[in-house]
Amino acid sequence: MKITKIDVMILKPNQKNTGGGVKIDWANFDRNCRPIVCRIHTDEGIYGDGEAGMLFGVGALGTAGMMRDFARMIIGMDPLDNEVIWDKFYKQGYFTQSGGPIIYAAISAFDMALWDIKGKYFKVPIAKLLGGSRRKELRCYASQLQFGWGPELTPAFQTQDYVNNALKAVSEGYNAIKIDFFTLDKDGSGFTEEQRCGLLEPYYVDLVEERVAAVREAIGPKVDLIVEGHSFTDALSAVQIGERIKQYNIFYYEEACTPTPKMQKYVADALGIPMGSGERIFSRWQYAPYIENLSLQVLQPDLSNCGGITEAKKIADMAYIYDIGIQSHVCGTALTLAASLNFESVIPNFIIHEHHVVQFRQYMKELCTVDFEPENGKFKVPDGIGLGTELSEFALTHCEKWTIE
Repeated sequence: MKITKIDVMILKPNQKNTGGGVKIDWANFDRNCRPIVCRIHTDEGIYGDGEAGMLFGVGALGTAGMMRDFARMIIGMDPLDNEVIWDKFYKQGYFTQSGGPIIYAAISAFDMALWDIKGKYFKVPIAKLLGGSRRKELRCYASQLQFGWGPELTPAFQTQDYVNNALKAVSEGYNAIKIDFFTLDKDGSGFTEEQRCGLLEPYYVDLVEERVAAVREAIGPKVDLIVEGHSFTDALSAVQIGERIKQYNIFYYEEACTPTPKMQKYVADALGIPMGSGERIFSRWQYAPYIENLSLQVLQPDLSNCGGITEAKKIADMAYIYDIGIQSHVCGTALTLAASLNFESVIPNFIIHEHHVVQFRQYMKELCTVDFEPENGKFKVPDGIGLGTELSEFALTHCEKWTIE
């Protein structure tokens, strides 16, 4: 079997302004969602789909360009040789070694598509090829409740908004939730870097604690609470906030500072609570220092930007040696969701699965052929061959596409 051509696509979802009165552009991420995907074709008629995790923020066009360059390197190769292809991308791209998100997101998309082909070729789910599922259901948490919990964007401004969003998720069967309590001020305006970094004024620390305390009181002691930082705070402000909120039984504190091994260790040592990070850490080489210095207790590789399924499995195996847990970062289409569920069902050090609020958006649901939904806070592992889903006809006809042959 040989790779005959590759389609690289920037999807154009059927977006609309979902409202909510958000006053800063980045918070209304619906406006800027541009999934970057690929479809790898073979001479046996089998094809595979993959996603590059750069659909929000900046870098989408750069990622699509990187994918077009990579595609030319593997035309004519056997798609079942995913390890050979991975190493070719990494070693023969010259500037690709020790790369950043654009390079690894591009590798991830192709790697995911190759695993999809491999599953279809052998007529089994990816989980079977990774070693077999050790669990059929995956506990998940309701993620990013500062943006609401449902198909419409309803960002939290007031403390009661956070409480209402949390209670809505819990009423649907989730026994774990994640919130960034430092996203918007009481009037709906966004915080600046100066307001969130350094040694904070009492107002900001008090505001975060007020919100955390109210949510913890509302959900009770039997619902796990993950506090999200998005790396918008730095080590100094993260420790200030962490000291205040750790009394509220935090499951783990995510992206408390910009991902750097020494500063992450500073925060972890100062607080003594579980720490998580990973969506801005790429490849086993970048994860290694965090594993070795034990500054993270939950690694969060994103299968669409860490280097793909192949690389995520290596990261998980490294972490297992040090009793470090794994939770895939999932903020993309059903392609990444399906890949993550297959992967997480296999690894022994799985912690919990992320169910991101963006997956409620109708424009996201239209992009793939299967819409995976949890029941009572748990996802079933996909049982379809390969990923168990693929790009929809809508996605394939609403995109900017480059075909490399």
